[in-house]
Amino acid sequence: MKRKTILIVGGNSGIGAEVLDQFLQRDHAVHLALRNPEEITQPVASKQFYDALQGGENELEFPDHLDAIVYCPGTIALKPFHRTDSEQMSRDMEVNAFGAARIIQAALPMLKKSTSDGGASVIMFSSVAAQTGLAFHASISMAKAAVEGLTLSLASELAPAGVRVNAIAPSLTDTPLAEMLLNSDAKREASAARHPLNKVGTAAGVASLVGYLVSDDAAFVTGQIFKVDGGMSALR
Repeated sequence: MKRKTILIVGGNSGIGAEVLDQFLQRDHAVHLALRNPEEITQPVASKQFYDALQGGENELEFPDHLDAIVYCPGTIALKPFHRTDSEQMSRDMEVNAFGAARIIQAALPMLKKSTSDGGASVIMFSSVAAQTGLAFHASISMAKAAVEGLTLSLASELAPAGVRVNAIAPSLTDTPLAEMLLNSDAKREASAARHPLNKVGTAAGVASLVGYLVSDDAAFVTGQIFKVDGGMSALR
C-alpha cells in the first residue's frame, strides 16, 4: 500500500485512537490535531492542539499536501427535548458539523495537492440517529444530519478536483464516549438487544472502514453514508 499523508482531527480515544493505530501499522504519515496532544506517545509525523469549540483552524500547520482528513470529534449528550437548551444544541453543532466544515475549508488547498492515486479522501462521522428516529436524540440528530448534508454537498463540489468525501454513521459503539450507556452488564445487554445483530459496534470495526475509504481501493467511492449500525436503521 502506498504511504499516505493523513490528518486525523481527534485521536485521543475511541474510534479516533483506533484509526490512528491502524494507520501507523500501515506506515502512513499521520498528523494529529487534537485537544490533548501531550497524551500521544506513538511516532506520529506531527501533533498540535485543536479544539472544535475554540476554533483556530487557520492557525494549524498543515503539511504541503494531504491525502486524507479523518474528522473524529463528536458528542453524545442525550436528553428529553424539553430539557435540551440552545447551548447544548449549539455545542453539538459546533463540534460535529461546523468544526468539520472549517477544518476541511482550511485544509482544502492541501487536499487538492494530494499525491494519492485514488485522490484525496475526506471522512466524517454521522450517526444512526441522523436518519432513524430515536427518542432523546434531537440535538445530536440535528448535528449529524448537518454532517450528512455537508458530506453530500462537498462530494459533489469537490469531485472535479479529485477529492472524495464520505461519512460513516455508526450506531452505539464501545468507546469511552459511550461509557455511560455501557457501564453495566444490564445496560450492555439492553443496548445489544436493540440491534438485529444483538451486539454493539467496536472501534476497530469502524476504523477498518475508515482505512478502506482512505485507500486507493475506494477510488470510485464518494458521496456515501456508510451505516455501521448492526442493522438498526434498515431491519426489523
